[in-house]
Amino acid sequence: MTLTVRNMVCDRCKRVVRDELEQMGFVVKRVELGEVDLETPPSAQTIEAIRHRLQENGFDLVDDKKQSLVEHIKVLLINEVQHLKAERLPTENYSTFLERKLGYEYSYLSGLFSSSEGQTLEKYIIALKIEKVKEWLQYAELTLSEIAWRLSYSSVQHLSNQFRQVTGQTPGQFRKSVHASRRNLDAI
Repeated sequence: MTLTVRNMVCDRCKRVVRDELEQMGFVVKRVELGEVDLETPPSAQTIEAIRHRLQENGFDLVDDKKQSLVEHIKVLLINEVQHLKAERLPTENYSTFLERKLGYEYSYLSGLFSSSEGQTLEKYIIALKIEKVKEWLQYAELTLSEIAWRLSYSSVQHLSNQFRQVTGQTPGQFRKSVHASRRNLDAI
């Protein structure tokens, strides 16, 4: 039985979900961002106990198929942008990537995502990229050119313009800022 779990954005999230379910006595076969496979299906009453336990840790179960698809979109994009999984082909844009991975037309995925999340897929991808840029700027290990290349920006100028539009600061101002802040991925 596969459960869809909202707000899983990192390996630590996967570990917490696994630990919580195992403490409840479940045999967990697999945990990925947004999904958990249990050996045996839980009862309706147990599902509510799982939901409560996960909510205590900032997660939530997703029951609706459409919402589950939205969560799958988020997981694919977080993996691609934040964790640099490189499942997207070098010549492939995000719309083609999502169509290929999910088997739905992009117009359907985009409309579903927008109605569920209150923002377009494009804005969501941009927000994920900007958070990754912020992370790399704070670590100061990469040049802006390297960051632009790793995130598939057409140029440093394009990255800088987009960064300024979203944050109100240039990347250089952000890097120097004492109060530079990043957003949690589950809040994007």
